[in-house]
Amino acid sequence: MKHTISFWLEAARASFLSVMLMPVLLGTLGAFAWNGVLEPLWFVITLIGAFSAHLFSNMVNDLWDYRNGVDTKAQDTANDVSTNSGMLTGGRVSEETFAFVTWAFLALALLCGVILSIAKGWPLLMLAAAGGLLAYFYVAPPFKFGYRGKGYGEVAILLSFGVLPVMGSYYVQTGYFDVRAFFLSLPIGILTTMVLYNHHFLHWRADRDSGKNTLVVVLGERKGLLLSKAFTLIAMLTIPLGILVGALPWYALIAIVSAWPLVKAYNALEDANPSESYGPLMGASIKSTVLCGFFLAAALLLQGIF
Repeated sequence: MKHTISFWLEAARASFLSVMLMPVLLGTLGAFAWNGVLEPLWFVITLIGAFSAHLFSNMVNDLWDYRNGVDTKAQDTANDVSTNSGMLTGGRVSEETFAFVTWAFLALALLCGVILSIAKGWPLLMLAAAGGLLAYFYVAPPFKFGYRGKGYGEVAILLSFGVLPVMGSYYVQTGYFDVRAFFLSLPIGILTTMVLYNHHFLHWRADRDSGKNTLVVVLGERKGLLLSKAFTLIAMLTIPLGILVGALPWYALIAIVSAWPLVKAYNALEDANPSESYGPLMGASIKSTVLCGFFLAAALLLQGIF
């Protein structure tokens, strides 16, 4: 049993769950800071649902990239770094079994959504459904947002890993929406979007050759890197914006230091780089996302206590 659980956690890339923990935590702590409300049971159910949705997103991405030949191309392209789990391309599990577990994660996420909607209100089921559809059609036909290179995929990630979980978590705790939750979602949502965006540098040539037109493919390496830096700046600017609209206390400005890992990674890169050089940028994206979420969460917790 332990081996089976470990196998499927690896297949679902559960090591990246921290990027979903942060928006759920922020939405919950927003309710605590602004309204003095904190219901641990509903937080746990929300977190289980959000984690399940994230694992579904990871696996359905692998499933359709495999079906579309993108993952195989990445492994066969010299100097590109494959970022899939390797379960399907390595023949470690059948496509049918992989698909079954993928849909099982979605079913668990929707179950949590149904429970929360019954207890807290029907809008939560709409949010859960919207998140599931965005995750699926990010890679699946007919929309394949992540393949179009027009920013649709990035908007889908911003909504799925930022706006929806923050606002949904806030609604679970309070029973209503608040525009402050939207502004609270922007720093963590943009940084999480960057995790997905920056990982495309690792295999952009294979993506191009297989017809997956990510923004990095469309813009090219140099301009794509400039856009990544712009995303970092915008994410940091949304922190003082959140303070101005009352979503964050003034001392949340400390979260701006979370940009430092990304700044260091950018300084180590040129206009053109070997694919493996983008590994540290990918790691810096995750580190900055978690650090920013931690600082913002700590600020909201202090605001709620004092």
